[in-house]
Amino acid sequence: MPKSKLFFMLFVGGLVSFPAHAKLYKWVDSKGETHYGETIPQEYADRSRSEIDKTGRVVNTQDVLTPEERRAKEASEAKNKSVLEAERNQRLHDSSLLNTYSNVNEIDLARGRNVRQVDARAQVAAKQLRDATKNLSDVQQLADTRAKSGKPVPPYLKDEIQAAQDKVDNLGKDLASINAEKAALEARYDADKARYKELTGK
Repeated sequence: MPKSKLFFMLFVGGLVSFPAHAKLYKWVDSKGETHYGETIPQEYADRSRSEIDKTGRVVNTQDVLTPEERRAKEASEAKNKSVLEAERNQRLHDSSLLNTYSNVNEIDLARGRNVRQVDARAQVAAKQLRDATKNLSDVQQLADTRAKSGKPVPPYLKDEIQAAQDKVDNLGKDLASINAEKAALEARYDADKARYKELTGK
């Protein structure tokens, strides 16, 4: 008879002497041997264990995950949560599409209105950028003329050049941002139109 089984039989036979409220545990050590007792040694506190009653029946099992298992479990739970959230958002978006539009032509009209608004902002930003670029060219030309004539470029002119360059850079970024916004807007309306057709069959 295996040693662990013999020990278990002797242990269960002696359980009648334990108080009814005492907790009895079963755990496996680092060598794979099974142990029983009222307390679990500290070195095995991070291992899975089972609680047993006076008849030797397992009444509760506590699985202790390794760090790798815990990370894998958390990643899986996060992924499942993300999937459920995406499905919920899709249902809300589908409901909004069906409640907002009665046909695809209405989607095209809404797209046109919003794109025209963005285009108007882009035209303003483009004009500001052209004006700022001309101003930069003018002050830079003035500095170049002085340099060619052998005159030093005064500090105030250098400051004007730097300020003009900063303005051109910032306006360029603003215009690029508006163009990116327009592209994203058009892509969103394209996706909405395709989804609406899929939902309605129209």
